[in-house]
Amino acid sequence: MGFTVHWSWLAVLSCLLCMGGEVRCNCTETNIQIEGGHYKLTKQLRAGSMLVYNCPESYYPYPAMIRLCQPNGTWKPAPKRFLPQRCRLVECPDPSVLEYGNVSPPQEKYFVDNETTYECYSGYTMRGSTSRVCLPSGKWSGSTPICSRDSGDHCADPGIPAGASRTGNIFGIDDTVRYSCNGNLILVGSKERVCQENGQWSGNEPACYYKHTYDTSLEVSEEFGSAIKSSLTTLEPVGDIQEGRKIRVSKNGTLNIYIAVDISESIEEHHINSSKNAITTLINKISSFTVTPNYEILFFSSELYEVVNIMDFWDKEVKLMNVTNGVKNFVVGDKNTGTNLNLVFKTFEERMGLIKRRVGDEAFKEHRHVIIVFTDGAYNMGGSPAFAVKRIKDMVYNNDPLRDEYLDIYIFAIGEELFDDDLKPLTAGEDGKHYFRMKDITNLQETFDDIINEEDVKGLCGLHKDYDTGTKDSRQKKYPWVAFVIVQKDGISKKCLGSLVSPDFVLTAAHCLPFGTLHEHVTVEIDDGQGKVKKVKMFKIHERYNVTAKVHEKVSEFYDYDVALIQLAKPVEISAAARPICIPCTKETSQALKLVGASTCEQQEKLLLKNHLESLSFLTRTSNLVDEKTVQAKLGDNRGECIRHALDAEGVDTDNPEVAVTENFLCTGGRNPQRDHIACKGDSGGAVFKNYESRTIQVALVSWGNKDLCKTSSGLVESDDTSRDFHINLFKVVPFLKLILGNDNNDYAPLEFLES
Repeated sequence: MGFTVHWSWLAVLSCLLCMGGEVRCNCTETNIQIEGGHYKLTKQLRAGSMLVYNCPESYYPYPAMIRLCQPNGTWKPAPKRFLPQRCRLVECPDPSVLEYGNVSPPQEKYFVDNETTYECYSGYTMRGSTSRVCLPSGKWSGSTPICSRDSGDHCADPGIPAGASRTGNIFGIDDTVRYSCNGNLILVGSKERVCQENGQWSGNEPACYYKHTYDTSLEVSEEFGSAIKSSLTTLEPVGDIQEGRKIRVSKNGTLNIYIAVDISESIEEHHINSSKNAITTLINKISSFTVTPNYEILFFSSELYEVVNIMDFWDKEVKLMNVTNGVKNFVVGDKNTGTNLNLVFKTFEERMGLIKRRVGDEAFKEHRHVIIVFTDGAYNMGGSPAFAVKRIKDMVYNNDPLRDEYLDIYIFAIGEELFDDDLKPLTAGEDGKHYFRMKDITNLQETFDDIINEEDVKGLCGLHKDYDTGTKDSRQKKYPWVAFVIVQKDGISKKCLGSLVSPDFVLTAAHCLPFGTLHEHVTVEIDDGQGKVKKVKMFKIHERYNVTAKVHEKVSEFYDYDVALIQLAKPVEISAAARPICIPCTKETSQALKLVGASTCEQQEKLLLKNHLESLSFLTRTSNLVDEKTVQAKLGDNRGECIRHALDAEGVDTDNPEVAVTENFLCTGGRNPQRDHIACKGDSGGAVFKNYESRTIQVALVSWGNKDLCKTSSGLVESDDTSRDFHINLFKVVPFLKLILGNDNNDYAPLEFLES
């Protein structure tokens, strides 16, 4: 050890000597090891390298999170021989701040997995959680316990979060309470709250964080999602209020979204990649709503790297697909050591000024602005961005304090060490939380998947959750339109799939409802939270469906027009787990496809089935609810070779495949140019679909096949060289769909079909 210390002093001395000749020196590994964890270096031991400590879950690095190798060969902060680096057990803030009650057990400190219980004094009523557990995130589970009396105050006692102090104990209209955090804790949330006339406190409940405390993806989903969703749906106002909420974007309003990602030396590559994935997911989700925002997206260090300029949207020079591709394909080159966060906000300010000059002062008042920044806040160039943020606020608010709903600034704090005091003041927006400390943002895709509020967008077909964890719940939300059709008749059970196409109707194959089937023989399983098994009111089979129609032409079973609609006895309760799929030739599908003006059915078909090899999917029932099968529809010049294999089917003795496979069918299967999946018997009636951006469109339904390859297995069965499936093309049966689903003379809400 003596030799190591002696050598380190020699290294520093020689480095100081050589610095005069502008030669940089390496750092050493003396005293940087961490007990119970590990570390990694971004540039080995060279100057400018960042040392990042990692600990197992429920632990955090102490006393330093990171160290930076200085040009003189020393670490900043310097490792201390008598305070060795180690992984400490995560601590939660002291919960004993509870007023008028007891916290058990009383402890000097509380660590991960410690459980506490709360009890109020006699005469006081408990609100919040009666027991809480210290979590690996450094937060307490549940909600803040509050012991209060029914004293007739206008607002309820807002409580005191763990680790905090509060001034103010009068809760009448306009009374104010103020919060601060004890010790070395950081206050996140509203420092000051005011009792309002509606009996609610302004702002949001504050919390006290340690440096190691972080926000989970679920928490960010709830906070960010609830705050931003009202910006993303254009609502028809009733006076000034819609369902008790102020209208944030008027019918003619405009939403401008500005996004910046820190790529400086202090941000690791996996954080940058996660930010890119989160941004593309967010953009795709936003595109599901009726508002079409304009985007400004840039990456930054000491310089700016612009992916898209918001003014290009005004000049109609950019497509949304190009924006997401630009984000995905952005390559981080050699990082600059500097970070100029001020330049980011000054650029956003400049863009806002250009928009204001272009549209005029009055029109600019209808613009809503959302700024989202991913950074650790370690800016060392350009000065503080606080003044640029103030100018942005002044421009948007226009001296009207009630206009704070027109500007939201969200900060996602990423990186190993966060500069909270510099970042928190940069946030802006009424209500909702706008500052998030993210230990790991790999789950932000799941977070942004949750920004859709089903109540606001019930009229939008084809919405689904992209994030699939492999559980039945996530599968249900990925395919929320899937329905299971069961026919029980004469002691025999027949199972098929179907698709929810409106709250009242399920689309399936006609052959799933054989001759003699009555509505009381049929049940439909859709898990909408209101009971899984649904009774059936009636069903309609296409009038031209006749399984024996071609017996005289040597086709024993003929499946043309193999389509049926089942009306449920009660409409499905629309939610994230139960939502209709989009079907051809409706106005809703034109909106999903971004077709503007007086769109046509032909436009939809050309967009969805435009390639001679069109990639499509359908589902098969498995133990994990469903799995997705992928196929390529052989269209155009490829169709003839595909349908030729219909002649291999049992009961088809004609020499002409078009006798059995009319133009109403799509053909899939085989192994050329890729190996398709093949349908099994239980897949009949299921949707054949494709995802267009973040919406799902059904183009066909599974009807019949020439081979049964599923006799010894089921699920994801692959095709052989000659196996083929034939699916009813929904574009060919639109009159039938429109006759029932578009009928406005019944007791259900009709779908709006296109005129042509």
